[in-house]
Order: sequence, then structure tokens, then C-alpha cells
Amino acid sequence: MDRPGLADFLRHARTRLDPSDVGLPPGARRRTPGLRREEVASLAGMSADYYTRLEQSRGPRPSRQMLTALARGLRLTADERDHLFHLAGEEPPRREATGTHVGPGLLLVLDRLDDTPALVTTDCGEVLAQNALSRALSGDLLARPPRERNLVRRFFLDPAAQRPCPPEDRPLRAREHVANLRAVAAARPADPVPTALVAELMAGSEEFATLWAEHEVAVRRAATKRFLHPAVGLLELDCEVLVNTATHQQLVIHTARPGTESSERLQLLRVVGLQDMTPSRT
Repeated sequence: MDRPGLADFLRHARTRLDPSDVGLPPGARRRTPGLRREEVASLAGMSADYYTRLEQSRGPRPSRQMLTALARGLRLTADERDHLFHLAGEEPPRREATGTHVGPGLLLVLDRLDDTPALVTTDCGEVLAQNALSRALSGDLLARPPRERNLVRRFFLDPAAQRPCPPEDRPLRAREHVANLRAVAAARPADPVPTALVAELMAGSEEFATLWAEHEVAVRRAATKRFLHPAVGLLELDCEVLVNTATHQQLVIHTARPGTESSERLQLLRVVGLQDMTPSRT
């Protein structure tokens, strides 16, 4: 591990970012350019003390999960992310057909969508990034263990994940998930990611297996979805999906039609802020 090199790289990556680049308000006038250490730490989901020690060349060797979080928080390109891994003495993640590294340009768009829920997923349903209002609507999915960040897996294997979906909407939502996953798996038969997900769901969910046998195929596109939120109630939102075919990533944006009750509730959600949507594990 190259501690001095890692510290220098982190400092330079931090100072080149403005608060607006990561969706933060400018705040009071800053004496030095770039983000503060505590802001980077917050974006990466780590303590400010831990991040400070990394920048001071005295921190422990960061885990691969922590390096991935730092790359996302600092808006690194794929090449810069690989360099970060090398400095930490780790082999960079393999650049698979289904990319899990979200580019800084897409993250910039996501951060600036501050009045509507938006998130980045793979076409298999893996959540890669969320803005603040998406976390307020659906919970902080990136705070969960990696295996619990897939929307399709959670829908069929975690009963608590279906709570935000009105009961009468669940059959249609289930069909949409299965039809999209079938399209993805058929388009990339050599990709182990959708193949493994299908096998896991076939073994773990009778509902999924039944729907899979019906052989419905439909790529995920624009739709209207309803969400039950514990603080603001029922929201009916239009869902737009923007696809990056090179990385198989999707920018999913939920908007409320102006003048509707859902629009008022979405504005209220911005005030209410992030709610703890994680079910109790007692």
C-alpha cells in the first residue's frame, strides 16, 4: 500500500470538487478550494476521523468496499478508480459488461436532480447510486450489505421490501421485474450476473418461478408507479428510464405531475427528509 501516494491522490481529488458538483449547498465562503474532509467522508459513508487519517498517510488499509465508496464520493472516472485501488494495494474491479462504476458525469446529473427522486441501477436491478430524495422515498439502499441492494432480489426474497408497494399493485410490479430480467438474461447469455440472479430467484421464490414459466418479455421503460410512504402517504409518480447501453446502467427518475396531491406530498417529503425505511431485525 502506497500511503503517501494514496493521501496525495485523495487530497487532489477532494480539492478539485465544488459542493455543487456533488449536490451540496455552497454554504459559507471557503478559505480553500474543494470539499471539506468531513463532506467527502459523508459522501463515502465513513467517519471524518477515518478519512482524515487516510489523507494524513496514517490510516489503515481501506477495504475494497471502502475504496468503491471513496471512488463514488470523489466522482472518480473508471481510470481514476483503478488508480485508487492500485495505490491501496488492491486489484481494481474487473470491468465487466455490466458496469458497476458510475461515471462522474452521470453522478453530476443525479446530484442536480434535487427536487425529484432519482437513482442509478444496472439493468438487473442493482442500485449503484441514489440522490437524497430517492433515499427519503425508498430508504438508503447503499447502506445495506451488497447482496441487499438489488431491487429484484429484494422484491421477491424480502417481504419487507414490498411494503412501499400498494398490495393491489404488487402483481403487476412482480410481472414487470420478471419480464425485464428475462429480456436482460436473453440478451446476454454469457453474462453470469443475470444468469446467477435468475437461478437464485427460481430456487428462493415460488412466485418468481411461476411468473418465469409464463415467458413474458418486456424491457423496462417509462411507467407510472405508486409508493406508500410512512410519513407522507401514497404517491403516484411517473417513472422515466434513461439507459446507457455501453454500461447497461439506467438513470431512473420519478416525477409527480404538477398540481396533483402526489406533487404536494413529494414537496412535503423534501421537508420531512430521510426516514429510516430499514425494517427492524429483532
